[in-house]
Amino acid sequence: MTRFLAAGLFVLWGCVAAIAQTLPQSDSLSSDTLAPSGAALLTLLQSQSELIVASSRRTIQPAIDAIADSGLAEAQELLQLWQGKKLLLRKSDGSFFRGEKITGGEYELFDLDTGVSVGMGDKTDLKQIKPNSGVRAMIGTALVRFQLEDPDIAIRRAAVTSIKRDPSAAALLPLRASIPGETDDDLRRLKQRQERLLTIRFDLDTVARLEAINDMSGDLGVDVRATLNPLLSRAMHIDTNGPPAGANIAAEWRIDDGLTKADAYAALVERDLAPALLQQDEMKSALEAHIVAGRVAGVPLAQLSDPAMRQKAYDGLVAEGLARPAPTLQEMADAIARYRFFDIYDEPAVDVTNAAAATMARIDTDVVVNQAADLALDAISLASIYFLAAIGLAITFGVMGVINMAHGEFIMMGAYTGYVVQQIIPDHTISILVAIPAAFAVTFGAGIAMERLVIRWLYNRPLETLLATFGISIALQQLAKNVFGTQARPLTSPGWLDGAWVVNDVVSISYIRIAIFVLALGFLALLLFIIRRTRLGLETRAVTQNRSMAASMGINPDRVNMLTFGLGSGIAGIAGVAIGLFAKVTSELGNDYIVQSFMTVVVGGVGSIWGTLAGAVMIGFSQKGIEWLNPSNTLAAQTYMIVLIIIFIQFRPRGIVALRGRAAGD
Repeated sequence: MTRFLAAGLFVLWGCVAAIAQTLPQSDSLSSDTLAPSGAALLTLLQSQSELIVASSRRTIQPAIDAIADSGLAEAQELLQLWQGKKLLLRKSDGSFFRGEKITGGEYELFDLDTGVSVGMGDKTDLKQIKPNSGVRAMIGTALVRFQLEDPDIAIRRAAVTSIKRDPSAAALLPLRASIPGETDDDLRRLKQRQERLLTIRFDLDTVARLEAINDMSGDLGVDVRATLNPLLSRAMHIDTNGPPAGANIAAEWRIDDGLTKADAYAALVERDLAPALLQQDEMKSALEAHIVAGRVAGVPLAQLSDPAMRQKAYDGLVAEGLARPAPTLQEMADAIARYRFFDIYDEPAVDVTNAAAATMARIDTDVVVNQAADLALDAISLASIYFLAAIGLAITFGVMGVINMAHGEFIMMGAYTGYVVQQIIPDHTISILVAIPAAFAVTFGAGIAMERLVIRWLYNRPLETLLATFGISIALQQLAKNVFGTQARPLTSPGWLDGAWVVNDVVSISYIRIAIFVLALGFLALLLFIIRRTRLGLETRAVTQNRSMAASMGINPDRVNMLTFGLGSGIAGIAGVAIGLFAKVTSELGNDYIVQSFMTVVVGGVGSIWGTLAGAVMIGFSQKGIEWLNPSNTLAAQTYMIVLIIIFIQFRPRGIVALRGRAAGD
């Protein structure tokens, strides 16, 4: 009977349980129902209240981590309020609010969950949470994980920039987690790069670090080298037995094989493993401290000026136990022999240091190659400037044989023409396009006037021509000072020429230099066309080859001379506009280029366009090479370059590209 009763109760209990499963459950009766997000946030804040109120940099990290790791949607906003000093604690009940100061001592309080105003609060019942700069920085680090996945790309990019500026181990995992969801390709590559760098520095997985080091092996960025260098930092370890167990040994030093006895003993003294050498100041102090009746250890004071007597007096103090004995050479040798000297890497992982060393070696090799490329680009840029400055002089000097010392002033006139045009036309792009033909026209006219008024009367009189053009040079400089003053005038380049073409962290060249190079190539092509395809070019070549024969064939040499001089002067004016874009426009601008222009013409070959180009390249590369060997003294570099050119002319007096035919013998 009892068994039947128990079975019946069991069946009845099962039916009741089944019915209960089908009934709706009240929230107030369900213990598994989660609290609202706002309540959870308030509970979290109250649980960390003591740490938050204290805001001590030494103890605040657990509170920051608790909020950041809570998974609550309001966590980011809460951290921002805390960082911005807008978080308030109501003392009466321990509740937290966002507060806005109204007037006097009252604050308007806003609910952290809904953002709705909940009334006013008196200053006496509120405590403003004011984190110091250190705590704000820690909060900022915690905010990065939210900012890395923010919908606003500007915020995401700023977060990556913040990590780059201040890398930390805490940023590694959030950064790595944000990469798969990144929608912008450029920003994703930036994140991947920073993730690789953080992995090298902070990841605990050696395999992951090795992969990251290998991935960055071809990168020449300064930040890559800055990340790898600490892995190869080392410190000297000295021990009688050997290095500590498990130490990552970089090298063991042998006396007189990379480590001198003096350096070895100095290292022992630094670590208090051997007595210090006796210094003169120490000896002097000991002698002064033990003067008795005009003597020191029996030696009269008058005799202490003698080094031997000073040593005798000090030895007497040592014998009496009043001074420290200096270590002998044998004692120093014995001390060194007792120890072994090692360099130990700060990084404990051998595989990591080996990989870092191999990667740094490859990077150093690539850096040298790229530095050579960068130097070559600089040399080509300088050569293009010298070519523009010298090509006009090459034409006049080659055709007319006139040593024009005022050629630099035509360059200066072109630069000032560009400045005047920019004062009239504020748009820098249009003004430069107008300035180039304007400078040509101004200096072309000035060149023709100079040839008609002065040069034509001095043909075949080189000394008088040199003196006359030198006087004109001084006069033009003074005229420029009177008109424009002595202050440098700006010749501003268009905005699209700002900046530089950056290949990597080693190789770069400014857009202005690229534009000048293109301009030089354009003028090379134009001059070749004029010389080879036009009547003026034909007549110019004829006069250059044989002046008398050209005149007998009906060519007017005076007209050719005039137009040629004007053409050379006009090209100098265009060179002035180009040079003024990156150099100071002053009355002395031409002085900086007249010597190089003459050297370019003479080295390249008088009267040859290709020779002028070759001379500009030779001088540009020579100057940059010498400056690279002697970077601290550019004046000495120019002096060395002139010496090299003088030596070159001794072996090839007609230049790189010498004229052929009758002109070669003139």
